[in-house]
Amino acid sequence: MNGTSHAITPSAGRHADLLVRGATVMTPSGAEHIDVACAHGQIVALGDLCGTWSAETTLDATGLHVLPGVIDSQVHFREPGLMHKENLEAGTRGAVLGGVTAIFEMPNTAPLTLSAADLQAKLDAARGRAWCDHAFYVGGSAVNAEQLAKLEKLPGCAGVKVFMGSSFGDLLADDDEVLRRILRHGLRRLAVHAEDEARLRERKHIAVDSADVRQHLVWRDVDSALMATQRIVRLAEECGRRLHVLHVSTAEEMAFLAGRKHRVTVEVTPHHLSLQAPECYQRLGSLAQMNPPVREQHHQDALWQAIRNGLVDVIGSDHAPHTLAEKARPYPESPSGMTGVQTLLPVMLDHVHAGRLSLQRLVDLTSAGPARIFGIEGKGRIAVGYDADFSIVDLRARRVIRNDWIASVSGWTPYDGRTVTGWPIHTVIRGCCAVRDEALTGKPKGAAVRFLESRSRETTGEASYA
Repeated sequence: MNGTSHAITPSAGRHADLLVRGATVMTPSGAEHIDVACAHGQIVALGDLCGTWSAETTLDATGLHVLPGVIDSQVHFREPGLMHKENLEAGTRGAVLGGVTAIFEMPNTAPLTLSAADLQAKLDAARGRAWCDHAFYVGGSAVNAEQLAKLEKLPGCAGVKVFMGSSFGDLLADDDEVLRRILRHGLRRLAVHAEDEARLRERKHIAVDSADVRQHLVWRDVDSALMATQRIVRLAEECGRRLHVLHVSTAEEMAFLAGRKHRVTVEVTPHHLSLQAPECYQRLGSLAQMNPPVREQHHQDALWQAIRNGLVDVIGSDHAPHTLAEKARPYPESPSGMTGVQTLLPVMLDHVHAGRLSLQRLVDLTSAGPARIFGIEGKGRIAVGYDADFSIVDLRARRVIRNDWIASVSGWTPYDGRTVTGWPIHTVIRGCCAVRDEALTGKPKGAAVRFLESRSRETTGEASYA
C-alpha cells in the first residue's frame, strides 16, 4: 500500500475534509507509514497522498501512531438518576480525552433501562451532549424477558446485559428459569455479569464481621465467579445463545472458558490486569474495591496468559464511578466501582511499552475485537469505507496520571500518581477532531453506534447520527 493512493471510488475526488499526515497507521495489514484522507465521516483514501490531496483540515501526526478508534464496551455513566457520581457529558468527555471514540453504557441507572422508552430517553439525553459515539444496553429481567427480542434490535441498543449478582430489584436475574426466559428471547450476544448471588449472600458475613476491605476478595471469592460463569454457559448452551462474559477475573474461569470459545467471548479490564491484591487494598483502601474483586498475582498472570493465547476478545474499562465521600464509608457500606474510561488507553499503552502485549494485539482488543463480536457497523479498523475514527497516540510520551486530569464528576482515579509511557494526543470521531493536542475542540458530536443485527433505520425511520 505504501506509495499508492487508494480512493473509495474513482469519483471521490482529491479533496478531503480531514487529512492525517506523517503518522504510522495501524491498518489490518499492520503498521504502515501512510496518510489517511477522510470525507463525509469516512475514510476515503490511504497511501502516499502528498501533493495529490488537499483538505479543509490537515493534522500533522509525524512521530505518532494512528489506531482505529478505541471502543470501550462497558461503562456506567450513571445517567439518569445518579448524576452526582457521573453523567453522559462528563463521562464521554473523559472518554475522548483518553482516546476513546465509542462507548457502550450499562442499564443500572435510575430508572433502570428495561424498555424502549428507557432506551430512547438515554439516546435523547446524549444528543448534543455526548462527545463520543455511544450505544446503550437494555437490562435482561423477569419483567421484560419476552420483549427482549424486539428491544435488542432497536437503534442505539448495544444488546442485552444480565446481572446474575451485584444488582438488585428488577435488574437482578439469579433464577435459572428467569435466565432461560432471557436467553430464549433474542439472538444477539448476551453480556453477563457472572457472580453467584446466593453464594454472595451466604458469605456476606465475612465482609460485615471483618469491616476490612482487604477481605473483599475473600467474601466474593473465586467460586462465586466460577459457579456463575459455569451456570450461565450451561444455560446458554441449552438455549443455543451466544454469550459475552464481562470482567473475567480468575484463573479458574479462564481455564473453563478455554473450552467454550465456540459460543462465548471474554472481556478483561485494565484494573484486573494492572492492580494486585493485597497491595492495592493496603494502598488504596476502598478505591480499589470492585465487583468482581481485584485478585492476587496468580490470577492476574492467568489473565495475561489468556491475552497472549487469544482467549480474551476485548478489554472494557467497567468505568463505574462513585464519589470520594461514598467511597469513604466504612467497608462493606462503601460501594464497589472506580473510574476507568479515561485511563483505559494510557494504562494499556504502558503495558505495550513494558512488552506485555503488542500494539497490534491492543488494537484487536480495543477496536477490531469489539466490532467483530458485537457486529458494529463501519467501525473497528482503518480501511477505506469505514468510519474515520482514530485514537492517535504518542508511544514515547511519558505522563503522570493525576486526579485533576480526570473529567468524571467523581474526580478521581485509582492510578493517581502513576507514570505511564504512551499517551493519547488526538481523538478523531467520524472525521472530526474531538481532541487535538490533548485538548477538547469543538462541541459534542457523538451519535448512536450502528449494529448489523439491529432493526434497519429505513424500517424505524430512526436516523443514524444526530
